[in-house]
Amino acid sequence: MTQQFKLPDVGEGLTEAEIISWRVSVGDVVEVNDIIVEIETAKSLVELPSPYAGTVRALHVSEGETVEVGIPIISIGADGVADEPAELFKKVETAGAIVQGDQPSAAPAPAMLVGYGPRAEELVRRRRVDAPARVASVDTEKVAARAVPPTSRPLAKPPVRKLAKDLGIDLSEIVATGGAITRADVEAHAGRHSERAAERTPAMTSDGDDVRIPIKGVRKWTAEAMVRSAFTAPHVTEWVTLDVSRTMELVTTLKGSPAFDGVRVSPTLIAAKAICLAMRNTPELNAQWDDQAQEIVLKHSINLGIAAATQRGLVVPNIVGADQMSLVELAVALGDLTATARDGRTQPAQMAGGTFTLTNIGVFGVDAGTPILNPGESGILALGSISRRPWVDENDQVVPRWVTTLALSFDHRVVDGEQGSRFLAEVASILREPGLVATY
Repeated sequence: MTQQFKLPDVGEGLTEAEIISWRVSVGDVVEVNDIIVEIETAKSLVELPSPYAGTVRALHVSEGETVEVGIPIISIGADGVADEPAELFKKVETAGAIVQGDQPSAAPAPAMLVGYGPRAEELVRRRRVDAPARVASVDTEKVAARAVPPTSRPLAKPPVRKLAKDLGIDLSEIVATGGAITRADVEAHAGRHSERAAERTPAMTSDGDDVRIPIKGVRKWTAEAMVRSAFTAPHVTEWVTLDVSRTMELVTTLKGSPAFDGVRVSPTLIAAKAICLAMRNTPELNAQWDDQAQEIVLKHSINLGIAAATQRGLVVPNIVGADQMSLVELAVALGDLTATARDGRTQPAQMAGGTFTLTNIGVFGVDAGTPILNPGESGILALGSISRRPWVDENDQVVPRWVTTLALSFDHRVVDGEQGSRFLAEVASILREPGLVATY
């Protein structure tokens, strides 16, 4: 019996996704939960596991093709179960129906995967004009099942583990060529990862001297979200320039602390903690405007979004309950979030429910800016570049200090000027004198 797997809704309200790369071919044997395809939704790259075990009979969609939710993308036949004659099954460009003889009948429904919502309606897929041609034919030839990596902790020596960590690679994704994962295995995996990343760069077309870049996926969603935010919430932006020399001293101290061994420590971490502490006195910055109910909703916890630039566009995953974390826990969460975003593996669920955003534009050498609110949030703080500048101290002496500029944008429907100013001043005060931050 051959079963069809239809593109599921892997996010809230997903309507379509692009097929980035197939991990299987016709004739491959798959098990339940084996990764079979990588797709790009409006927010991130997502790997889809197989809901069926058996042999891949057909791939109905080509790489580079945009597919709407509900369209069959792959057919998998159960091993040991006879299929109907192949000529009785014909692919049609309708709502995922199978033609048996001359009469169409509904395709069998796939097993429901955790987190994938069902769709009541059936939609039609749309082929991208520049999608490469790829014919998916039925092949009944059996092949040996692929080896499934063990679920136990991968075997590797400490230097190899450190190399993988430095490269942002999960050892569980690497198949060892011998009994344990070697440096060569890690380097080979890193090379393949770089090749895949290069392949994910949006295809550009030339129009005379102009270059056209397709707007889709993450970049398309970001553009729509920013326009919606900019023309819905009345933005106000305030700045403060301050001496953060003691914050830089704290960063140096924490880097040498055993508690932070193997954890990245940066000014972003201290700024994230300062936001959580300052929010205690100004909860309005951690709120949401409910237009339908005409209410301001104060959130019970801080889900701190961290803006991250990736090859596919800007993503803002968030750290849930950041205000309840110790500095070490916050550092670990920040490192994991950043590595996942850089690798293009941020999931839609990780970008839902954010309540306040921190964006570090200083990494690009920018002093300040006017950040746009993430939709549904009431505040966003931009951390500018931290550089050595002349500074007049309390004794009226000009001395070299580490200086930065903070820029806070907020929704003026939710946050008054007094509340926004008080919040920004408190964050600045903590960064000037961050001595107590490490105790939280």
